[in-house]
Amino acid sequence: MPIPESQDGGGTAPAAASDVPFDAIIVGGSYAGLSAATQLARARRRVLVVDGGQRRNRYASHSHGFLTRDGSGTAAIAAEGKAQLLAYASVSWLDGTAVAAAPSGGGNGYDVTLADGTLVRGRRLVLATGVIDELPPVAGLAERWGRSVFHCPYCHGYELEQGAIGVLATGPLSMHHALMLPDWGTVTFFLNGAFEPDAAQLDQLAARGVTVVRAPVARIDGEADVVMQDGSRHAMAGLFVATRTRLASTLAAQLGCALEEGAMGPFVRTDEQKASSVPGVFCCGDAGRMAGSVAFAVADGAMAGVAAHRSLMFGLAPAA
Repeated sequence: MPIPESQDGGGTAPAAASDVPFDAIIVGGSYAGLSAATQLARARRRVLVVDGGQRRNRYASHSHGFLTRDGSGTAAIAAEGKAQLLAYASVSWLDGTAVAAAPSGGGNGYDVTLADGTLVRGRRLVLATGVIDELPPVAGLAERWGRSVFHCPYCHGYELEQGAIGVLATGPLSMHHALMLPDWGTVTFFLNGAFEPDAAQLDQLAARGVTVVRAPVARIDGEADVVMQDGSRHAMAGLFVATRTRLASTLAAQLGCALEEGAMGPFVRTDEQKASSVPGVFCCGDAGRMAGSVAFAVADGAMAGVAAHRSLMFGLAPAA
């Protein structure tokens, strides 16, 4: 079906799948996707960004640790990046969710289908689809996610002003959180039946000054207070949780991209050029690495965009 012209800026109207394909389709318009698209746009390539509007960090008001933008609003960074990208005449943007992807007929790239039936074609495909965080089922936790409940000490630890910091265990990975966070405050490790340190780990925690609490947690209240089932309360400035993540899109699986199982969940296997195991498909951001931040996502995207452009010039490497 024909595709309506983007209403978001100076980009050209997308072509229907039967027309000359885009040089690259970027699926995901958050930090990694914007960064990848910018590299291709600056190489004067025809680029389409398809975005479902679900940034992973949409619950956090501010971003930290990103050079020159420390403390900036998360939405503001994304909006400014989008506005700058759409100033390039070769860029088009579609708001929508990509639900299917497959090789185009004749081996000329990939067809991407959106939820509304729109079909687009690109010679290269960059997946910047992100991941979804799965939180433990503790009352009050999800409502505070990104505001006073976090996963990255480098992103949010400094602003807790060396106060009381809680770590809610979800499994063995939480041990890493508990040992890291004393550099940012006074740490209490709430095991909540999800993890039991062995003797050596208890010695490590004691050496770092971490208090261990084994009693079951009932809910999170106030700013980030941990209320136990016996009614006792631990007042916390912030709480850290090692989430389980899953890929936010099935496109990589549909295309046959190889996956890896990381400590937090699966991600798309890529080489140093952010190329997946499927020729012509690149992956960047949280979907293509074990852990992420805005800074990592932007760097990943830049590499994926440059590599996709190089492949258009010099051809594709054989399948890994």
